[in-house]
Amino acid sequence: MRMFGFSLAYFLVILDTTVLTIALPDLRASLGGSLAGQQWAVNAYTVAFAAALLTGGAVADRYGAARIFKVGVAAFGVISLLSAAAPNLGALIALRALLGVAGALCTGGSLGLLAQLFPDPAARARATGLWAAITGSALAAGPLLGGLLVDLYGWRAVFLLNPPLALISLLAMRKVRSPRGLRRIDWPVQALACAFLGLVADALIGSSFPAGVLAAAVLVSLVLAERRSHAPALPGGLLAATWPELLAGLVANFAFSGALFVLTLLLQDTRHLSPMAAGLAFLPLTLPMTVNPLLTGRLVARHGPRPPILGGLALLAIGLTGVALTDVLAPWLVVMGFGLSFVLPALMAGMVNSAPPGTAGTAGGVLNAFRQVGATLGVAVMGVIGRPLLAAAILTAVTCACYALAARRARAANPAIPA
Repeated sequence: MRMFGFSLAYFLVILDTTVLTIALPDLRASLGGSLAGQQWAVNAYTVAFAAALLTGGAVADRYGAARIFKVGVAAFGVISLLSAAAPNLGALIALRALLGVAGALCTGGSLGLLAQLFPDPAARARATGLWAAITGSALAAGPLLGGLLVDLYGWRAVFLLNPPLALISLLAMRKVRSPRGLRRIDWPVQALACAFLGLVADALIGSSFPAGVLAAAVLVSLVLAERRSHAPALPGGLLAATWPELLAGLVANFAFSGALFVLTLLLQDTRHLSPMAAGLAFLPLTLPMTVNPLLTGRLVARHGPRPPILGGLALLAIGLTGVALTDVLAPWLVVMGFGLSFVLPALMAGMVNSAPPGTAGTAGGVLNAFRQVGATLGVAVMGVIGRPLLAAAILTAVTCACYALAARRARAANPAIPA
């Protein structure tokens, strides 16, 4: 029951990364706005989510995973109701940003609970596979449910899914408690991280040079503040030890979210499919993510996270190439779906397993922050460049090669590391 409770909450968080994308044409007809405004309706959530994930993980480690999880889930339900009543595009963008913050609290708490409830690494890897399968169904449900609801009731209905599911999650987790931790939080550093990510997204989406300059200035301030901080947002040595996994997570989400955005516009604006038909067209991509993570969890428990990550990146690159070069989408979307469902659970299991005691929320938050930065960049960049799907395929293939090289060097330095 507890597994269901925190998996359901993460289901909501992931659902909101995709469910609005399919509703963009109806949203444009209802509230108007430019292409950049529509991108912000999607990206306000992912930007705020990415920016707050580090803080969400640190807060969960400091104040107790169960407590922060429940606060995030309750806020998610209430803000979803307000989003359904948004009077204009600006209000919707602001509410989507608040939903992203609530989603970060849910995620940080759920990752801390995963480590708390499954202390054995092998059992945790299998549980992570089950958790990913449950939450991966959100990726399948997002375009389909979004298309169905938009066809029947319009874009506002997509937000009305969240409150009842949030209530069920809270009831399932009502008896779970977590102790407070000792990790300190440097709030100015966290604020600088949020400002940097927001400015980067604004520069990319709006082609704003001033925002890019400000982002660079904030980044310098952030680096300096991290060096002086007694409680840095990124624990010492974490980036150096895990950069291959962080790069893989960023690129995988870049490819997935960018492809979803580009293909949605292709299917509805060019091929003139209804929202429901477009949602059904994405099932070959998202359905493998509801089943295959169970296999991934077993592979990670037996062989470690690296083989599924490498295989998944290769499949993702192949699928993107097929989608980019042919008019037949379904078989290549299946290949992409299997690739993603190998990569993402293996990355999460590896990060949580390697986290020092009491920092599982922070380690998972770092990975998810990189993933959501990738998702934000994917929507922003692939919406404006030529041949975006082929570019994403090349980037994914290069990332796969870099990860393979990093894994080989790690094994050479430490032969005890699983192949």
